[in-house]
Amino acid sequence: MNYTIRQATKTDVHDIFRLIQELAIFEKEPEAVITTPEMLLEDGFGTAPKFHCFIAESPEDAESSSTQKVLGIALVYMRYSTWKGEVLHLEDLIVSEKARGQGIGSLLLTEVIKYGNSLGVKRISWEVLDWNTPAIDFYEHIGANVMRDWHVVQLDEQGMQNYLAKK
Repeated sequence: MNYTIRQATKTDVHDIFRLIQELAIFEKEPEAVITTPEMLLEDGFGTAPKFHCFIAESPEDAESSSTQKVLGIALVYMRYSTWKGEVLHLEDLIVSEKARGQGIGSLLLTEVIKYGNSLGVKRISWEVLDWNTPAIDFYEHIGANVMRDWHVVQLDEQGMQNYLAKK
């Protein structure tokens, strides 16, 4: 099947949101998503975009329509490393469950790498859950360094408020 990778547009927001929800279910945290399509529209396509998104699509069945079907996304944004300088962060690489194993993730990651290279970043970074062995195997196969000696640290909104209330 022929897949196309392109930059996301405003009209893709609902598909982006659908895939984010699908990922949350896969990661066993569907209730954790507080992002809305409206937030994605403003944050990604407003006057000061906070992220860049690539879309993977394939033609739908000829009898249904000539439109495209969104099967995956790669959402990235810029970070700054005190050791490296500008870094591109891959927040999510999502391929719909029904389309996995067809090379779509590889196509999306290739587009992210080309994008990062064109920006002149010194590194592309992302996280992967320790139980997602197919993703870990894929990342190691392409030469990525899966750093098992680091831990992701997060302080959520409630945690921030609790901390500040103690100060």
